Amino acid sequence: MDELLNKYSLIKQKNVSRETCLDFEKFISMIVEKNKEINIISNETAKNEVIRHRHIIDSAQAIDFVDFNCNTTYDLGSGGGFPGIVMAIIFKNIKKDMKVNLYEKSYHKSLFLKEVSRKLNLDTEVIQEDVFNKKEMKSATIIARAFKPLPLVLELVYKNFKNYKNLILFMGKSGKAILEETLKEWDFSFEKKKSITSEDSFLLNIKNIKKKI
Repeated sequence: MDELLNKYSLIKQKNVSRETCLDFEKFISMIVEKNKEINIISNETAKNEVIRHRHIIDSAQAIDFVDFNCNTTYDLGSGGGFPGIVMAIIFKNIKKDMKVNLYEKSYHKSLFLKEVSRKLNLDTEVIQEDVFNKKEMKSATIIARAFKPLPLVLELVYKNFKNYKNLILFMGKSGKAILEETLKEWDFSFEKKKSITSEDSFLLNIKNIKKKI
């Protein structure tokens, strides 16, 4: 395995090609450069190896839960492009016909996401809008990472999405307790997958969201 692929060895089982890794590295360079002007990510984490592990590789593991039976994925509160841009890079390089809609309220971050999408030739639409104000949305997979607390995301999907296949959420060290508490008010089927980047974290693949009466 060459040096570049070795940097992404944690996700080598996920059809991550050398071309995908090259795009990831270009994306990292753009983040580091733009972070000198605006706060895309915190300055403490704006180092190549930290971005690679904490943001790129962490985001990439969501590919396991993406529904490829439809051709739209939504990223709620995309921020610096995690996981939406990372997903779009993977989709491009595995040649999947999948558009990623990136919802981001920040004007400056939205401009950055558009610039990255253009330079990397990604199939995305950047929507500079508060996703909570959108109604009757339709998507295959919905993804949220470091966006809002679990109950708020469930409420958003339940009320604002007309159709969807599944919801992927990234849960941190308090995720188990939050999940147990949320299940008192919400009913949904879910699958858990341990994070490959953090001992205390996991991903949730959620379907069939219903509010308990």
